[in-house]
Amino acid sequence: MKVLIVGSGGREHALAWKISESPKVQKIFIAPGNAGTTLVGENVKLFTGDEIIEWLKKNSVDLVVIGPDNYLAEGLTDRIRALKISVFGPTKKASEIEWSKSFAKELMQEEGIPTAQSQAFSDYEKARKYISQQKFPLVIKADGLALGKGVIIAENLGKAESALERIMKDEIFGEAGRKVLVEEFLEGKEISIHAFCDGETVSLFPASQDHKRIFDEDKGANTGGMGAITPVSWVTEDLLNEIKEKIVLPCIFGLKKRGRPFVGVLYSGIMVTPDGPKVIEFNARFGDPEAQVYMRILKTDLVDVLLACANHNLSSIKIEWNEEFACCVVLASDGYPEVYEKGKTISGLEKSENARIKIFHAGTKKDGNNIVTNGGRVLGVTATGNTLQSALAEVYEAVKTISFDGMQFRQDIGRKSI
Repeated sequence: MKVLIVGSGGREHALAWKISESPKVQKIFIAPGNAGTTLVGENVKLFTGDEIIEWLKKNSVDLVVIGPDNYLAEGLTDRIRALKISVFGPTKKASEIEWSKSFAKELMQEEGIPTAQSQAFSDYEKARKYISQQKFPLVIKADGLALGKGVIIAENLGKAESALERIMKDEIFGEAGRKVLVEEFLEGKEISIHAFCDGETVSLFPASQDHKRIFDEDKGANTGGMGAITPVSWVTEDLLNEIKEKIVLPCIFGLKKRGRPFVGVLYSGIMVTPDGPKVIEFNARFGDPEAQVYMRILKTDLVDVLLACANHNLSSIKIEWNEEFACCVVLASDGYPEVYEKGKTISGLEKSENARIKIFHAGTKKDGNNIVTNGGRVLGVTATGNTLQSALAEVYEAVKTISFDGMQFRQDIGRKSI
């Protein structure tokens, strides 16, 4: 069979690499892909939904896997389904769980899903008056998609007013910030819970933990993610079952009840508080960098899982995971998540990989015989091990062999879970 993967990040390289291991697959296309995806498939220069649809009309593929959230929000799944092609990824209506935080909040409130108290605003002055009456810290979120960066934690009123002005007046997140959510700050431990879904049946992944802030000790600005680990040793089977029963299934059933059956990966950002697990936000696709660590320990043929979801028979297969730990350290451009330069030559890639180490490309491209930086998050260096400590030791040894001008990375990935 032939597969098209939509996207250009580390998540898409990881998915392409895992799909390439399936004996069922003879050809993989990645649109538009990166320098790493050329190692497992053929990059096709398609950037918009219209370009992808026109290409699909002329090229035969059996399955399309959509990585980034913006394509889901634009309704690319709906358009591919209309071509009678199997697609892994929720429809535009189902993915509103991610592209509208206010819609997600309404669904959670109506379905009794535990989450932080919040208020939505489209009027700047009303939002400013509201935050002046709240306790701090406070969380201010752009309602729409903002590349994982649309959340600002304000420690005091001054920072909250500044955040509100930047989002709603300066429009730092564009149209995504026309509406904002002002939310209570949840205390606890944050985890990522992913679940394969076919519209009705769900299968939870092991728990993972992302590291959002740019600097060590969770300092600095939010990013798309600077590293991840899985599994999380303190997350028990009982806690996972509680999350499944109180959060994941009510969300899936709530969407189905509203005529929005969810097919794909539901990614729940969870805060485990003293009062139990609560939803920070829902995402309608694989996390990035969580996808990179999950693909390192998934035992079942990924293609079987994707097709089972797309064909609404997920209950017919058993999904298995290797009993190992996996970690990912993201190597980013100097200046990320703000302004950064591209075109920096990357060295050391050829001597970094081994049985335990796999490097997934994100912001990279080929420049003659060189591979150069082409984005904020450049590479995801991953490792597996029998313990989290051994996996982390492996990954940081591998990081030492790679370099490019201005390379930055966190040195404390997974440390809190040891």
